[in-house]
Amino acid sequence: MAGFADRHRLAIVFGGRSTEHAISCVSARGVLAAVDRTKYEVVPVGIAPDGRWLVLPDDPAVLAGVGQELPQVRPDSGRGVVLPPDPNGASLVAVGPAAGGPPVVTGGLGDLDVDVVFPLLHGPYGEDGTIQGLLEMAGLPYVGSGVFASAAAMDKQHMKTLLAAAGLPVGPYAVLRAGEALSEAEKTRLGLPVFVKPARGGSSIGISQVDAWADLDTAIKTARESDPKVLVEAAIVGREIECGVLDTLDGGPPETSLPAEIVIDSAAGFYDFEAKYSSDATRLDVPADLPAGTADRVRAAAAAAFLALDCAGLARVDVFLTPAGGVVLNEVNTMPGFTPSSLFPRMWAASGLDYPDLVDRLIQVALRRGSGLR
Repeated sequence: MAGFADRHRLAIVFGGRSTEHAISCVSARGVLAAVDRTKYEVVPVGIAPDGRWLVLPDDPAVLAGVGQELPQVRPDSGRGVVLPPDPNGASLVAVGPAAGGPPVVTGGLGDLDVDVVFPLLHGPYGEDGTIQGLLEMAGLPYVGSGVFASAAAMDKQHMKTLLAAAGLPVGPYAVLRAGEALSEAEKTRLGLPVFVKPARGGSSIGISQVDAWADLDTAIKTARESDPKVLVEAAIVGREIECGVLDTLDGGPPETSLPAEIVIDSAAGFYDFEAKYSSDATRLDVPADLPAGTADRVRAAAAAAFLALDCAGLARVDVFLTPAGGVVLNEVNTMPGFTPSSLFPRMWAASGLDYPDLVDRLIQVALRRGSGLR
């Protein structure tokens, strides 16, 4: 076991500017509680909803919600820092307020060098390649996929294009950019019901099930509150199955977890935000009750999707299993929910890798990969 003097300094970055801010904080609380402090010196960095970066105490209790409220990073909850795009200086530079203006770099206020970053950010401004590009500019290794894979997986249109180009099955869909409407020909092609969702988002925020075309405009308006580009997807009849993917420490082919199944009470509709986080109508079967051959096909499709998008570190791949036994890819999530009760860690626990070891493996993979093209 490494001594304290040999510890790597790990920055856990969470919160952010997206609508998934609170879910990111919940994920960070779980990781903070699981990190082995004999191997890592932890620097929690919360990003407030206004974009401010703050160093917070290394204490999971800081991210406990109040009452029924989900946790959040308050702009006054820590010391301000920035991550400069310069690999030759301190990784985190302290900032102070400027009189009548924005924060300014002060230096000398406990600037920190960081060895590796765990960006536990969900949605835009974190899971979409933006922070990954910043970390690349700073020369910092980080957990998870790089700039391209993060951006491609976040944009469901381009994700589906790449998966289809790799010969992987995806369901029928249409793309509506700002100001566009669904044509009658597209309505005929897709049929009813359809699901309308923001092209770049997560946690099922802004998604609507449309059972009558008269409700389509309202659903599009709801989705465009999160993203001006919208996907309209044909409903796929089948079981909702998910599978975790991990990079190996030796750089070999990615490994896949035992699949899990999302089972929703038919009266509750679909797997929306409420069903994910606050409903009793959802049951998660971990592992899924699948014949061995079917589970193998799901795992093979998940690994193929991971490679098709050039993912790194980790991903959760969501598929539909049709009544005929076909596997249709739905989404690739490059930074899935990461609380101990989240589906991704639970799938790996069922596969023999518990939560603390999963966290450690992801950090070790990031350290070995380095940054850039190294």
